[in-house]
Amino acid sequence: MSSLSSETLNTLKSKLKGTVVLPGDADFDEVRTIWNAMIDRKPAVIVRCQSSQDAKEALAVARDNNMLISIRGGGHNIAGNAVCDGGMMIDLSLMKDVVIDTNSKIAQVGPGCTLGDFDAEAQKHGLATPLGINSTTGVAGLTLGGGFGWLSRKYGMTVDNLVAAEVVLADGRLVRASDSENADLFWGLRGGGGNFGIVTRFEFKLYPVGPDVLSGLMVFPFEHAKTVLTRFAAFTQTMPDELNVWMVTRKAPPLPFLPESAHGKEMVALAMCYCGDPAEGERLIAPLRQFAPMIGEHIGVQPYQAWQQAFDPLLTPGARNYWKSHNFTSLAEGAIDCILQYAASLPSPQCEIFIGVIGAQTGRVAADAMAYSCRDANYVMNVHARWDTAAEDQACIGWAREFFAKAKPFASGGAYINFLTEEEAGRVEFAYGETYQRLAKLKGKYDPNNLFKMNQNIKPA
Repeated sequence: MSSLSSETLNTLKSKLKGTVVLPGDADFDEVRTIWNAMIDRKPAVIVRCQSSQDAKEALAVARDNNMLISIRGGGHNIAGNAVCDGGMMIDLSLMKDVVIDTNSKIAQVGPGCTLGDFDAEAQKHGLATPLGINSTTGVAGLTLGGGFGWLSRKYGMTVDNLVAAEVVLADGRLVRASDSENADLFWGLRGGGGNFGIVTRFEFKLYPVGPDVLSGLMVFPFEHAKTVLTRFAAFTQTMPDELNVWMVTRKAPPLPFLPESAHGKEMVALAMCYCGDPAEGERLIAPLRQFAPMIGEHIGVQPYQAWQQAFDPLLTPGARNYWKSHNFTSLAEGAIDCILQYAASLPSPQCEIFIGVIGAQTGRVAADAMAYSCRDANYVMNVHARWDTAAEDQACIGWAREFFAKAKPFASGGAYINFLTEEEAGRVEFAYGETYQRLAKLKGKYDPNNLFKMNQNIKPA
């Protein structure tokens, strides 16, 4: 536990627009709590920043007092890197401003914004950038690890659409990073996680999307899962960039369009979004209905913003979560059989296996163009174990680890760092592949003392 003197704390408070929260304060537990309930850490001090200058002041105090530092954006990271034990949590979650320039189609986004905050402002103008699929995810963490979602096949990864960032460096300087300013830092920020500094502003390209898109779910009984997954694997290899179809297998939640007899039983769902003309989208998704007899369907034209929030009820804060993840270039029969074996033995009603489909535009960027290098990944699988009580930890974590190991022979290289848990430090070099050595050198330049280590850490060369 690192503690600061009263004098140091009072001096810090006097320099902040934001506030300082200490153990014992009424809001301490609320502010330190993050999405994954498995993470229960207690910082010695939390600085709730309201500006880039606040972040600079907090960092200077932490650095000068040799404190462990964690940076909180949305607080959604599975590994819980937003919060540290006994150090300083630099909390950016109050910095939620979004400014949309409709002429340049550029968004300036604060580091505390969630996907929902960003989408809400951009969609007022019928604009969007590729983000994730859960509106409570933080823009900062999502972006720094890569970022992908419904729009990625058409418009690329989130990092492919980052045009600039404002960063507080380990030495306290506030700099701008873009293709023309601090270009090496900009290269590293796009996929290098929080390793190179505190990003206090993001600038993104925007595209005309919505406000309405064709989207929704088709749900199939688990007895037809092998057929559905096999056809899904083939269909997704040839679908146009504007269409994205993902697969999830889990126990059916009580969705109103499903018969009550299906609730709580294993099922396979295809989730889809088409960001072009809805009539054309209907024509393109028609073959999906022939994959197998359906339990139910809920497809229609709805606001893009609503579809971005559709899975929020399954990902609410307060549950215990543990993930394992593989990339795949293609879905071989062995991979499909492995998925179905473990989908048939889910250890809790909230566990699921999902396959996010990327490829298309995400694969047209050179592997060394930026720190995110997994350009051959057409499918990203997340083994999402989720449950409510500590008594279930062993069963749920064991299931995820065993499945991960069995699926490994079918996976491709690299890994999506946003899906790595806190125990997976050994996979970081594997995740980055050939770009890792370049990242280690960059870390040595911008953070030689590894001040920013509460992340999927890249050791300075």
